[in-house]
Amino acid sequence: MLPTPIKDILTWEPGGQSCLVGGWVRTFRSNRFIHLNDGSNLAGIQIVVDFEAFPAELLQGIAPGACLRIQGKLQPSTGRGQAMEIHAEQIELMGKAESDINAPDFYPLQPKAHSLEFLREIAHLRFRTQTFGAIFRIRHAMTFAIHRFFNDRGFFNIHSPILTASDAEGAGEMFRVTTLAADNPPKTEDGKVDFSKDFFGKQAHLTVSGQLEAELAALALSKVYTFGPTFRAENSNTTRHLAEFWMIEPEVAFADLNDNMDLAEANLKYVLQYALDHCYEDLVFLNERWKKEEEGKKKEERSELDLLERIQFVLNEPFARISYEEAIQILEESPHQKKKKFQYPVKGWGTDLQSEHERYLVEKVFKRPVILTNYPKEIKAFYMRLNEDGRSVRAMDILFPGIGEMVGGSQREERLDFLQQRMAEMGIPESELYWYLDTRKFGTVPHSGYGLGFERLLLFVTGMGNIRDVIPFPRFPKGIAF
Repeated sequence: MLPTPIKDILTWEPGGQSCLVGGWVRTFRSNRFIHLNDGSNLAGIQIVVDFEAFPAELLQGIAPGACLRIQGKLQPSTGRGQAMEIHAEQIELMGKAESDINAPDFYPLQPKAHSLEFLREIAHLRFRTQTFGAIFRIRHAMTFAIHRFFNDRGFFNIHSPILTASDAEGAGEMFRVTTLAADNPPKTEDGKVDFSKDFFGKQAHLTVSGQLEAELAALALSKVYTFGPTFRAENSNTTRHLAEFWMIEPEVAFADLNDNMDLAEANLKYVLQYALDHCYEDLVFLNERWKKEEEGKKKEERSELDLLERIQFVLNEPFARISYEEAIQILEESPHQKKKKFQYPVKGWGTDLQSEHERYLVEKVFKRPVILTNYPKEIKAFYMRLNEDGRSVRAMDILFPGIGEMVGGSQREERLDFLQQRMAEMGIPESELYWYLDTRKFGTVPHSGYGLGFERLLLFVTGMGNIRDVIPFPRFPKGIAF
């Protein structure tokens, strides 16, 4: 018989009813009170043990990390902080955890504060902490919210390929996938690796985006989205980069840039409201953690809003919408620029805006999320629709407080001749993307889409400072332990 989730038991009216729970010990106080958690919620439940009713050998095996299966009666609690507790009648020790610090297999998650750096080293166990339990319950809820948002609006989910022969972004920072022998690969006459002998007969990589494939589907199904893993072989150890991360990428036929902005704003507000509605207990816990971290910062570095206020900040107001050109003018005339407080000075049209510029616009100027549009074509991808001015493209980025860029998207270039011209300018061979060009030859239509980095969204919602803490098993340079 399966145990009843603690989350469900906590909805009952305690009156001596029998219940079966299973979970892991957080604490065992005075051989009388067990704090048990099964991961279904933040709080867990208190188990009251009559130590005279159980063998001493059993009680000695109950320690932090041990797994228990307990049958007992649900009773009102007289203690502070809980409305009910379970009075144990049967205790089964399913799995021990060594609590002796001198033992070689000592359980590292003892009831004390642990640094995030330490927990990253034992990422296979960090799920058991309150912080990471909260994070990954929120991650699940927001995953469900993403699918629900698009499903309710008539979108079809497309599983875009993980293995690809194309580079959607043109960045070239891709992981190669091969079956060729590493120590002695076949060579061509000019001494280069002969990829015609590889599994696919050509070079293959892990994808950096599902966008191009989603476009193919949208030009038949009208509204589609992908939600899957993407990969970038960027040798970066910053708090904002991962080698493996998840992207949400909708594509909509007949949609222009304004439609795209409307969809993205609605998407973000929906999932944030869903998190508030369904993960409030976890968010309150993370908010208290956020406040303690902020107290340790210098006054000028502290956020004006706490975690919950920051989420509400996004929900309350319509996003500001300005052009890239207007943003450059605002930044150039700002006190920050004039007093040389920007690490990267703004140098007019063509400046590739940094996170500090984006956050300044959001947090200091508009005090709400900002959508920037119509970027210079030189700093954007080949597939973005060229504007009539010939120098800008119909791109859009959504900027969030504390994060900077949250969403990047555009109206796609549906005109075959313009797309071919952009590809030629950027040195992208048409032969590699013949299938993409075919969609512009056969029944082309204006269409738009965007990419939403799921981990960046989770950083914003959970208040964590490092992106490695919002994905179950982070992949980064020299980091693939689990």
